[in-house]
Amino acid sequence: MPPTFLEALLTAPIPVITEVKRTDGAGADLLGGRTVAEVIDAYHDAGAPCMSVVTGGWFGGSNQLLREVAALTDAPLLQKDFLTRESQLRRASELGASAVLLTARLLPAAALRRLTEQALRLHLTPFVEVCTEEEIDAVSHSPDCVVAVNNKDIRGRERDRGDLERSLALLPAVAGSGTRCPVSASGIHRPEDAAHLVTSGYAGLLIGTALLRTPSPRTWFAEFHRHRSARPEDDGAY
Repeated sequence: MPPTFLEALLTAPIPVITEVKRTDGAGADLLGGRTVAEVIDAYHDAGAPCMSVVTGGWFGGSNQLLREVAALTDAPLLQKDFLTRESQLRRASELGASAVLLTARLLPAAALRRLTEQALRLHLTPFVEVCTEEEIDAVSHSPDCVVAVNNKDIRGRERDRGDLERSLALLPAVAGSGTRCPVSASGIHRPEDAAHLVTSGYAGLLIGTALLRTPSPRTWFAEFHRHRSARPEDDGAY
């Protein structure tokens, strides 16, 4: 049986979730003339353990994009969209997702609990996105969930650069939630910043735009590994 999204991330030598999305929050093209297959091949070459597929219309996505990526890779996939109904979770599973985004800011606590439980029944990893301690407190079944701090502002369609200090400030609360896999998501641009987040205590990272814009995800991963392996006092991040 293939590993779950959660297991794949926790056991990965490079715990980075790469991302497939057509545009950024401002509508700028991110594929740069490449096919989706070419992007996936570059991620495979870099050693990506799992991938996020943005199906939300803000980023030029669709359910067809998830279906296309699922046909190109055996890596566990996260459907990244604003999912609010149980029917959407069933559809995600049918399309090939292994995990689903549940945005705490958009869901009342009771709805978040219900959707988390439904995702687990469908053998999907709940990828619960939070921005505040109050949202972290609302997470249920946390050992079976990824709890991810979004460093960007969804109210502004994630057009901001991102605030990595949010991840650092919320790390104690995320760790205290009981999740086995705290993740820092979005707004991570430099390999040295990524390394600092992991050495600080994050079990995984979700990196989208930076890896889509870099000429070589493999080189980016190598730089991340180099900074991660350095002694903290030698690491120039922050």
